Amino acid sequence: MNKFRLIPSILYKNNTAIRGKNFESWRTIGSIMQLVRLYSLRQVDELIFLDVDAYQNKKLNLNLIKEFTDQCFMPIIVGGGIRTIDDIDSLLKVGADRVSINSSFFFNDKIVKDGIKYFGSQCIIISIDYKMINKKKIVYVKSGKHNTGIELKNYLKKVEQLGVSEIILTSIDHDGVMNGCDNKTINKVNKNFKFKVIGAGGVGKPEHVLETIKETNISAISCSSIFQFTNTTPQDVKQYLLKNKIKIRV
Repeated sequence: MNKFRLIPSILYKNNTAIRGKNFESWRTIGSIMQLVRLYSLRQVDELIFLDVDAYQNKKLNLNLIKEFTDQCFMPIIVGGGIRTIDDIDSLLKVGADRVSINSSFFFNDKIVKDGIKYFGSQCIIISIDYKMINKKKIVYVKSGKHNTGIELKNYLKKVEQLGVSEIILTSIDHDGVMNGCDNKTINKVNKNFKFKVIGAGGVGKPEHVLETIKETNISAISCSSIFQFTNTTPQDVKQYLLKNKIKIRV
């Protein structure tokens, strides 16, 4: 397994950092820039910025994103509201290292095909949100508001066919609950598909991170509630992993 990456995420709406549970009950948690500066000092491996409201045909707020990137000293993944190749190009020019595409992939996969063609597969991440409906894992888009009616396994097959190199896989049922990740699903996806998996949804303590690594063999986890609602820091998680003989980035 590659060295493990710990990737906090900052979700925001109307220029304010927010956090929710199961993609609902959003609440303000503070200044985006304070979080950016904090994570920049705390040895995180990458950082995800996600505008949860951008699916409502909003224009990209490039000035705001440039403020983020100017304060960051680690690779940055930006998502939300990316609809065209020009959007991807604009984000890269203001400092994003990679982009995360969610709803736009469902409605028009050409953006992913063209994105890989012009910027390389390492630059394009597909973000996939799912939840259990009648004992089936169903993909949702538009920040969990739109049921695609497509089972996760079929959605993933299409992603793989496009040559995507990495995905962010989020369980809506586990999001913000802080009781651990959906390790069974993460493990199955990681074993059966060629792309790398960033697991997301459910981390509430360092033990959850270790459990997911051991049970799924993935090399990256994205989390936020653990850092925003507990006293645990990214350094705490990394030290815990080191004590348990997990290779991490330093």
